[in-house]
Amino acid sequence: MNKKSAEMNMTEGPIAKQIVTFAVPLFLGNLFQQLYNTADTFVVGNLLGDNALAGVSSSGSLIFLLVGFFSGIAMGAGVVIARLFGAGDVKNMRKAIHTSLVAFFAAGVIFSVIGAFGSRYMLMWMRTPPEVMPESVAYVRMYFAGLFTMVTYNICMGIMQAVGDSKHPLYYLIISSVINVILDYFFIGVLKMGVAAAAVATVISQMISVILCLIRLLRSKESYRVSVRELKIDWNILGTIIRYGLPSGIQNSVISIANVVVQSNINAFGPDAMAGCGAYSKIEGFAFLPVTCFSAAMTTFVSQNLGAGNSERARKGARFGVITAILIAEGIGGLIMLFARPLIDAFTESETALAFGVDKARICCGFFILCALCHCLAAVLRGAGRAMVPMVAMLACWCVIRVSILVVLVPILNTIAIVNWVYPITWFMCATVLTVYFFAVDWTRLPGKRKI
Repeated sequence: MNKKSAEMNMTEGPIAKQIVTFAVPLFLGNLFQQLYNTADTFVVGNLLGDNALAGVSSSGSLIFLLVGFFSGIAMGAGVVIARLFGAGDVKNMRKAIHTSLVAFFAAGVIFSVIGAFGSRYMLMWMRTPPEVMPESVAYVRMYFAGLFTMVTYNICMGIMQAVGDSKHPLYYLIISSVINVILDYFFIGVLKMGVAAAAVATVISQMISVILCLIRLLRSKESYRVSVRELKIDWNILGTIIRYGLPSGIQNSVISIANVVVQSNINAFGPDAMAGCGAYSKIEGFAFLPVTCFSAAMTTFVSQNLGAGNSERARKGARFGVITAILIAEGIGGLIMLFARPLIDAFTESETALAFGVDKARICCGFFILCALCHCLAAVLRGAGRAMVPMVAMLACWCVIRVSILVVLVPILNTIAIVNWVYPITWFMCATVLTVYFFAVDWTRLPGKRKI
């Protein structure tokens, strides 16, 4: 890597050092990104009450339904760009970058409109209680109205990460996260605006991230520089991006639908369950940041090295990343189990809501190693162009089986413990399938002998 360049060529040099060097800025960036949602939850819960907190918390799965789809497609774009970068094919890499920007922005605008107008019907389908419906609709509608900014940011970040630049996304997230927290307190605490103001603060902050990313891409003198004149779609490359990214996008969306079913079961136990489980989900989001960053690092590392024909190096990097991530995840899970009560208590003043959140933490946190293993192996396989494998495994285990358990057992036993236990059960199933595949198949060989 040229020290004056923001790019990182991960096809040579010490494997552990490169992965950690790339992953640390991702971790810090994801940490600040997580502050977006946590700031919303903390400010809303403490200044607007538990009904408002329940309204924000219950919308997480619904929001990720669309955001997750585009994040999955962005993974495909990142794999293609990283592989072309590793192969030294700058011409086609630039085509992939410009194609991705145009396609993602256009799709983001379309789905912003769809999400904003359809939010009430989606929340009704989730069985959102009437007492929190106004807050939920206000928050989700405003969030979806700014969806295009989040979609655009995801692809800008994906472009930079694909060529090994994980530092600039970090800088921009720090700036936007600080702005988001300030706006949350200003809109809600000072101006006394409602729950929708939390979404407005997030959208404005995300817009600032997009502007900073675009300035970087347009002014960069490196190989991934964006030129307005080149902003057009190369349909062949778009087809490749979709081929790699669509399985992940579908996976994220269908899992989100399953999580919406899970959330609807939580909703059935009332606002306290919604608030408590929603508070836990924010803490869990922080816990999985190391897994998220190592997963992203492994996807880029594997993509670049397979693009350069370094299959053995890709294997070594994958082993290091998986082992490191699962050890960290289990350690963090143990800490959350020990300090679950004060952590959940920071988000709610209701003893009943606190009990719901603590119960979920003590059931799920001991099994973080399984969820981490799923995410890391899936990231490696996506980087190798085998996105269909984790898609099928996760859809079968995290969707079909998870929903089936809930549909059958919750009406019979009428306890939220079933909703909590369904996560570690399905994590175990998925981890088993992906581990068997990882060791049984030569995943470093490109499917169908494709070049990208």
